[in-house]
Amino acid sequence: MSDLRDRLQELAALPADRPKCMPGAFYTSQDQFAHEARTVLRTGWHCLGRADEIPEPGDFFTVQLLNEPLLVVRGDDGEVRVLANVCRHRGMPLAEGRGTAKRFVCSYHAWTYARDGALLRAPRMQNAGFDATTCTLPRHRVQLWNGFIYATLDPASAPFAHPELDAMLAPYETADFRLVHVAEEDWRTNWKCLVENFMEGYHLSVVHPHTLHGYTPSGLSRKLVSGDGYTSYAANYPANIQPRGEGAPGLSAAERQRSSLFAKFPCQVASQAASLLVSLSIFPVHASLIRVKWTMSVYGDSLDEATIAQRIALWEEVNREDREKLERLQIALASDHAIEGPLAGDDYEGTIRDFQTWLARQDAKCATA
Repeated sequence: MSDLRDRLQELAALPADRPKCMPGAFYTSQDQFAHEARTVLRTGWHCLGRADEIPEPGDFFTVQLLNEPLLVVRGDDGEVRVLANVCRHRGMPLAEGRGTAKRFVCSYHAWTYARDGALLRAPRMQNAGFDATTCTLPRHRVQLWNGFIYATLDPASAPFAHPELDAMLAPYETADFRLVHVAEEDWRTNWKCLVENFMEGYHLSVVHPHTLHGYTPSGLSRKLVSGDGYTSYAANYPANIQPRGEGAPGLSAAERQRSSLFAKFPCQVASQAASLLVSLSIFPVHASLIRVKWTMSVYGDSLDEATIAQRIALWEEVNREDREKLERLQIALASDHAIEGPLAGDDYEGTIRDFQTWLARQDAKCATA
């Protein structure tokens, strides 16, 4: 594993005009994955979903982030909380899936918790050392950004700020998009493979000839802003393609005529268009398995229900096409011949280099911590 970490630093230090990708073992080694789970994944801010998934007090959904079961709930005060989904008695999960609850009752021994995690009831608990005030569900740190909910497993992780990315998204009014679809599925690939795949326009015309090539051909891809913890690119539409919905009134003609794709490292990738926002939250399970939660949101009423249904069907097909390619790739990456290859220019795979150099910086910080 130390060889892979050294190689990451070496490749990140290559001149910008001759970048290379990492060797296959970087994506298939379980030792490498375990290192990432202890470091960059544990300290990172992870997108758990959209805030309007839980619009009312008591609305909740659950997430498994590495080894931590999480309960994402809207409290009586309107605050979004991320609680440990683990009963303080014997460790049983308190909730599954999504729904609405007045309180959370453990299915094992009926310990009962309020929406803010406070223990309300522990039936038949006769123990001189028992103190209900010490049995509140632990909270994980939360940050809301552009309508998304983020959490970190590391209490020491600093809050994030991406002013240049904020400025890029501001005309779209990303925070005001309303949720229309949520789905989850397992992909047999490495988490970094999906980040890299989603964030490069080089594959669009080849992998998606019928779904995406017609309105986001590879040749029109152009890199946008990047910084510490994020990257982005524009999948521009041909001049003869009509914008898909009006979107926010402040959008420029260029912004209406493209999908602006961004990655918030380590594990969120998203496509922001005038009237449509699609986000994929990646939850790594092991070196060759991820859980993918994807959401679709729309701007106001600019798309009718039939069009929304068509967009959902289109993205289901796009995700299927990517998943099939990445699952085949994951098998081949175990080959001794899966060595460093050259990356294409900035507009096509410069975003992969951004991700690579960010990973190298994060790994260097861990080495000196």
